[in-house]
Amino acid sequence: MALLLYRLGKFSYRRRWLVISLWLAVLVAVGGSAAVFHGTLSNNFQIPGTETQRIADKLKQDLPAASGGSATIVFEAPGGGFTAESRAAVTDALKKLQTIPEVRGTVDPFATQAQVDQAGKAITDGEQQLAAGLAQLDASRTQLEAGKAQLAAAEQQLTAAGAPAAVIEARLGQQKAALAAGQAKLDAGTQELEANKAKLELGKRQAQAASAIRFVSEDNKAAVAQVQFNTSINGLAPAVRKQVQEIAHGTASAGVTALASKEITEDISALFGTAEIVGIAVAALVLILMLGTLIAAGLPLLMAIIGVGVGVGITFALSGLFDMSSISPMLALMLGLAVGIDYSLFIVNRHRTQLLTGMDPEESVARANGTSGNAVVFAGLTVIIALAALVVPGLPFLTVMGLAAAGTVAVAVLVAITLTPAMLSLIGRRIISKRAWAKSEAHNAEPDHEAADLATDRERSTHGWGGLVTKHPWVALTAGILLLGTLALPATQLQLALPDGGSEPVESEAYQAYDLTARSFGEGVTGPIVAVGEFPANLDAAQAQKLQFDIADKLRAVDNVVAAVPVALSEDRRTAVFQVIPKEGPASASTVKVVSELRGLNGEIKADYDVAMGLTGQTAGNVDVSTKLGDALPPYLAIVVGLSLVLLLLVFRSIVVPLLATGGFLLSLSAAFGAVVAVYQWGWLGHVFDVANPGAVLSFLPIILIGVLFGLAMDYQVFIASGMREAYMHGSSAKEAVRVGFRHAAAVVTAAAIIMVSVFSGFIFSHLTMVRPLGFAMAFGVLFDAFVVRMTIVPAVMYLLGAKSWWLPRWLDRILPDVDVEGAKLNRGQAAPAPGELVH
Repeated sequence: MALLLYRLGKFSYRRRWLVISLWLAVLVAVGGSAAVFHGTLSNNFQIPGTETQRIADKLKQDLPAASGGSATIVFEAPGGGFTAESRAAVTDALKKLQTIPEVRGTVDPFATQAQVDQAGKAITDGEQQLAAGLAQLDASRTQLEAGKAQLAAAEQQLTAAGAPAAVIEARLGQQKAALAAGQAKLDAGTQELEANKAKLELGKRQAQAASAIRFVSEDNKAAVAQVQFNTSINGLAPAVRKQVQEIAHGTASAGVTALASKEITEDISALFGTAEIVGIAVAALVLILMLGTLIAAGLPLLMAIIGVGVGVGITFALSGLFDMSSISPMLALMLGLAVGIDYSLFIVNRHRTQLLTGMDPEESVARANGTSGNAVVFAGLTVIIALAALVVPGLPFLTVMGLAAAGTVAVAVLVAITLTPAMLSLIGRRIISKRAWAKSEAHNAEPDHEAADLATDRERSTHGWGGLVTKHPWVALTAGILLLGTLALPATQLQLALPDGGSEPVESEAYQAYDLTARSFGEGVTGPIVAVGEFPANLDAAQAQKLQFDIADKLRAVDNVVAAVPVALSEDRRTAVFQVIPKEGPASASTVKVVSELRGLNGEIKADYDVAMGLTGQTAGNVDVSTKLGDALPPYLAIVVGLSLVLLLLVFRSIVVPLLATGGFLLSLSAAFGAVVAVYQWGWLGHVFDVANPGAVLSFLPIILIGVLFGLAMDYQVFIASGMREAYMHGSSAKEAVRVGFRHAAAVVTAAAIIMVSVFSGFIFSHLTMVRPLGFAMAFGVLFDAFVVRMTIVPAVMYLLGAKSWWLPRWLDRILPDVDVEGAKLNRGQAAPAPGELVH
């Protein structure tokens, strides 16, 4: 591999304009494709095959009117509450919303609340009418009984007098007919009264169910309106979202504040915000301080931007073919920038070091590509393996996310080993400052400077951080493990959920809408659960209605359920929809338990009422996603670690180094989880990281963090350990190689880690709230993995083990292919012919 990359570097150096032109052509082609073929990003995290998705599909087929996406707008009145004028402004705005083609309808909170309030009066009136009817029937029954008694007495008197039957019938027939008609009328009245009584009972049950849900707050200062769309919320274009908000905000002229929920305000059309740019600016500053010239510092940044442009551009170009979440290009962007800068930096730094020793520029570029480029390829492969393995759990949105990020990292590797050598050829001597050139040339002119440099190198390796760690390896090892172990303690309390409006920034409209809704109507209103029942066939209207209320009573009996209301019934009365309002918000642990208990009722409801029940909606869907992701973690972790262990075994030809690398990763991963729980779930330092409403952690953060952090951790392991192996293979003792290799890699790994942490930290304050904990977890994980694990624990353990660090069974050594990560073949003169003329 080293020889192949050496030749590739030499080709790129000599054919620089060809390589540069090809990459520019690719960039333009990808950019054009992205502009023409890109689709709409969404935050749809549904998983095919789950109950949520199955019920949603059934609802779309049986009750299309109830299947579209819905969102809420909460209106707040000033001071004394809503007036006739402000109510009219809200109603007019809702009517105007219905003129938008994508809006199916709206629910006016004032009209709906009036119906609910009037239901109580209607029931009272109905009870009074029922009582009056009952009294009237009782009077008629008494009168009828008296008539019957008179008729019987008259008939008995005539019979005793010996009157023939014909005479009796002639005299009493008319009275008998009148009594029979009266009895029939009484029976009809009784039947009608019973029907009205049953109807009133259903009305009472309906009023009781509806009374628990308010649409206008009791203090008359807030009103919540529902907006129903023709398509899913995720399919709404940014222009439609903006139009809905503008119409709603039009109520400001009447003094009413309109706040749209997260589903409407969420804008996922932009990737970059101010915070991300600040992170890149910090990375640029680190490069300038390390490399000393703007040209040298700008090259890794330029390589990263080109790599991201191509990688993320391909992702956008394919977004029209696949349902892609907004976090997919964001993850690709984060990783592409971070690894793109680092990978190019490793090659540039190696090239600069070789130039300063007097090596020919073309040979230096080729050798840098064959050595550092080799490490870049294998480091990139570990990241790609970790990300591509996100396909294994079988979750569609996670598959797209992983492949998009893996593709961008692959592009970053290709840019580093092809375009970077071409650009180095173009830049020439300007990659190093004039002062550094002068100092180097003076030093190289000194006699026997190579032997002196080697001695100085070995002497300096005993100082600094590497020297301190290897002088006190047990102290360094113990301190590192205790530090990471302590940070990992909060991870035992990790709770997972998808974000709701409460996780948005305090100043955002989504958070204010969530907060006002929760204060005025209860947190549960922000995340209702949709229950769907499949009723038996051939029910009449009354039977179906009674069954609806029977089921609603069952659902309402579950702990922490505030209300359960029938909201829709299909025309054939086979499909019924219920809205269940939990006590707390959709991301709370109690709501997760409610979803579980509601599903636990399915068997009982089926047995008692012959009704098959299921849950759907965003809240139930979020619970399903979190459960599926939790189940997918163990096999995913096993596959990623297994494949990467094999790769590291090939690279380092050692049993210990791959195991040490993996053990260190588990420590830094646990510490990252612990930090995320402390900040985003417990709210520690919430004012620093803008966490106003701590809650459950993003449900797919663990599986993504495992993949990304493992790949990046192996990056640093490759760069640190390859330097040690290179020194060991070139004659240093095992313990000396740890110090020398550490000293050679420490500066560039430190800079690379700071750059990566800076880029990830920029996403901690991203305009996309969902990205924030992910950026924090990656920044924190990389920080501690690089400086505590790779630069403290790893050298301490390898120094303690000495030559045992590189032990490999002979039989395994014979069958493993030699990937030559340290470039030994190049040093044995097996590279290529002497460098020829530069081709212009």
